[in-house]
Amino acid sequence: MPTKAASSGKDAPESKYRAPALEKGLDILELMARHSHPIKASQMAETLGRSLSELFRMIQVLEYRGFIGLSDNKEGYVLTNKLFTLGMSQPPIQSLVQAALPVMNELALKTSQSCHLVVASDDQIVVIARVESTSDIGFAVRLGYRRGVRDTTSGPVLFAFQPENRKAEWLERLEKSEGKRPIAKFVEMAEEIAGRGYAKAHSDFIEGVTDLTAPIMGKSGAEATITIPYVYYRPVICPINVAAEHLIAAAHQISAGYQGTMPIA
Repeated sequence: MPTKAASSGKDAPESKYRAPALEKGLDILELMARHSHPIKASQMAETLGRSLSELFRMIQVLEYRGFIGLSDNKEGYVLTNKLFTLGMSQPPIQSLVQAALPVMNELALKTSQSCHLVVASDDQIVVIARVESTSDIGFAVRLGYRRGVRDTTSGPVLFAFQPENRKAEWLERLEKSEGKRPIAKFVEMAEEIAGRGYAKAHSDFIEGVTDLTAPIMGKSGAEATITIPYVYYRPVICPINVAAEHLIAAAHQISAGYQGTMPIA
């Protein structure tokens, strides 16, 4: 049975003003942001509970304006980098990246590991900056990469260092977007991280990688995270416990240099 996207018009709070065409376009963009694979127009229509004819013009306009495009294999549509570029142009994002990049370059040099910077975007995280390993071999995450908050190490780190009112908002948002999927493990992990000050967890996405993640603190709690996807080299260049110490120091340095407030998605 077709299901409406979590943030679509039917599920969102009633608005004083309606713009049906705009809402259809936003529904398409939000749907595509939650999928890493190409989506056909017919799949969009089925998932959003709309007819293909309703969405046809919206898809054509979004493609013409450069927000979406056909995949390389022509099997469906994918998001372009235009939304990411627009988001990156926001002054708070620019300030954060400017404060972080020099520190991230130094961190990569000290650890011979890559690192990346993450912020929350609704019920997902998005990578907004990265620095590759100074070693000949390394692991790096591409800019604009998105993944569900619950399925990352950055998610519970961001949650762990929020004020209580924002934690309640996060939990409500996650329950709405993912239904009754259990959140006890997510909360438990966040509580453990709050006590330790950073996260250390084997990646459930890439074998042989251990995520080290620390919060970037702003005026209203954790505004971002910095992560080292730690790769074990032979011989060991920088032990993981030493890399964690460098990471925490880098997070503190970025926090001191930023001290801003990110817009709430």
